Amino acid sequence: MYKKILIPVDLSEPAMSEKGEAAAVELAKIGDAEIRLVTVQFPTPLTFMDYVPDDFEAQLRENSESALKELAAGLDYPKEKVSTAIRLGSVYAEVLAEAEAWGADLIVIGSHRPSMSTYLLGSNAKTIVRHAKCSVLVARD
Repeated sequence: MYKKILIPVDLSEPAMSEKGEAAAVELAKIGDAEIRLVTVQFPTPLTFMDYVPDDFEAQLRENSESALKELAAGLDYPKEKVSTAIRLGSVYAEVLAEAEAWGADLIVIGSHRPSMSTYLLGSNAKTIVRHAKCSVLVARD
């Protein structure tokens, strides 16, 4: 089955990410796979740099690392088979880059049900599905 399962996590919407986490853990148990949780941070726009503390991005990274470790610890899966990663940039590009760099053979992503706004504007899940070099499972309610 799958040996390396990547789970993109949106730390600002934990309920959506939980869908993907649950599905990924069940699949990982079948094949004794490794799991990696990845989150993507947006770079702080240059126009805001005068209004945020000098260590703002370092604080964001530290908070993200802490939240990811907490999520990883909460998974019903052996801790030695779970890792985390934080990337900086656009969500879909960084998730795809992490999948390729880590050698993922499956990406499991939680997503909203399609609505008119996502048909017109697009979504990260849609772009990941279209451009991934490995299998992608989109988990919904």
